[in-house]
Amino acid sequence: MKNDTRIVHAGRHPEDFKGAVNVPVYRTSTVIARNMDEWDRKHREQASTNEPDLFYGRHGTPTSKALQQAMAELEGGFRSFVYPSGVSACVTAIMAFAGQGEHVLAPDSVYGPVRRISGTMFKRFGIETEFYDPRIGEDIEALVRPTTRVIYVEAPGSLTFEMQDIPAIAAVAHRHGAVVVMDNTWATPLLFRAFDHGVDVSVHAATKYVTGHSDTMLGVVTANEACYERLKAATLDLGQTASPDDCYLALRGLRTMGVRLARQGQAATELAAWLASRPEVERVMSPALPDDPGHAIWKRDFLGASGLFAFALKPDLAKFRREFIDALKLFALGGSWGGYESLVMPIDPPRTVTRYAYSNAGIRLHVGLEDPDDLKDDLAQAFGLINTRT
Repeated sequence: MKNDTRIVHAGRHPEDFKGAVNVPVYRTSTVIARNMDEWDRKHREQASTNEPDLFYGRHGTPTSKALQQAMAELEGGFRSFVYPSGVSACVTAIMAFAGQGEHVLAPDSVYGPVRRISGTMFKRFGIETEFYDPRIGEDIEALVRPTTRVIYVEAPGSLTFEMQDIPAIAAVAHRHGAVVVMDNTWATPLLFRAFDHGVDVSVHAATKYVTGHSDTMLGVVTANEACYERLKAATLDLGQTASPDDCYLALRGLRTMGVRLARQGQAATELAAWLASRPEVERVMSPALPDDPGHAIWKRDFLGASGLFAFALKPDLAKFRREFIDALKLFALGGSWGGYESLVMPIDPPRTVTRYAYSNAGIRLHVGLEDPDDLKDDLAQAFGLINTRT
C-alpha cells in the first residue's frame, strides 16, 4: 500500500473493538489475570520478542499499542515504544546503547536538549559525547573509537537545517559495530524512510507532526529487530510510558498527517523561495531550495519537505530582529513546531566544532495551514517596518 493508504489503516483493528473505527482510550494501571495459568502466560509473553498481551498499564494499553504498531508499520521498523515527550525519547534511545566509559558521536546541529543532556546527565553517567560537523559524511570514520557505541544523526538540523549523508554515516557506524540513532522528526516516516537508509533506531517528537495540533507532549522510538531488546529493556527500566489520552490524540492526528504535511511542505517551500528573493534576507536555510548546500542529499534521499526552515537577515538589518518578530501577526512567537499554526522564533544555536555564521540574525519559521499569500503579506509588512528604521 502507498503511504496515503497505510497512514489511514495502520494500527487500526475495528474488529477488536466491536467495530469502533478508532481505538478506545484505555485508562488503566492494573490488569487482572483470571487465574495463575493466564498470569504465567502474560509473564512469558512480556519476556518474549512477540507483541505481548495487556500486562500492566506502564507496559502499554490497547491505545498506546495501536500507536506503536502504526508507527512501526509506517517507519518500516520492528517495534515502537511511546514516551512522555520527544526529549525522553531521544535520551532513552541513546542510553539504551551507551554506558559508562563509552563514546557517542552527535552532530553539532543536534536538538538543543540533547546537547544539554550530553554535558550534564550523560557526563555524570560516564558517557562521553563528541560533536561533529553535520556535513562530515563518510569522513566521520576518523572520529570513531573502539568505545563508540552510538552515532546520533539529525537531518536536517531543526535550527540550521544542515543535511547529513545518512547512508554514508550508517555504513561507517556498522563497520565499527556502532548503532545509528536518528532524530527523524522533521521529515516523519512519510518523507524519509530511515530504516531503508541504514538507521537502526528512529526517534520522533510526536508532539510535532504526528499529533499535529499543538495539544500533546509525546515521543516515539522505533527500532530494528537487532536493537529491539536493548531499547525495550531501557524503556521498561526507566519507567518510560505515555498517557493513553495523549496516544489517542496522536492516533487521531496521525490519520491526517499526510495531507497536512503535503500542504505545509508545499507552502514552506514557496515561502522559502519568496524569502530568498527578498532584499532584506541574507540567506534562507532550507534543503528544498536548489541552491542550498544540502539540496543534493535531500533530493536523493528524501521524499519531500516539511514546514520548518530558517533564514537570516542582512547584517545591516540584524539589529532589528526583535522588532521584525514582534511585528508579525500570523506567525506566533513559540518554540515548538509541527502543529496547524505558523510560528516564529529567533535562533542563535550553540556550536562546538562548527561556526554559525548568522549570529543575532537568524529566524526560524514553521509554516502552518494558513494561506501562503496571507503569510507572505505578514512577513512583507514586518519587513516594511524594519526598512523604515534604516
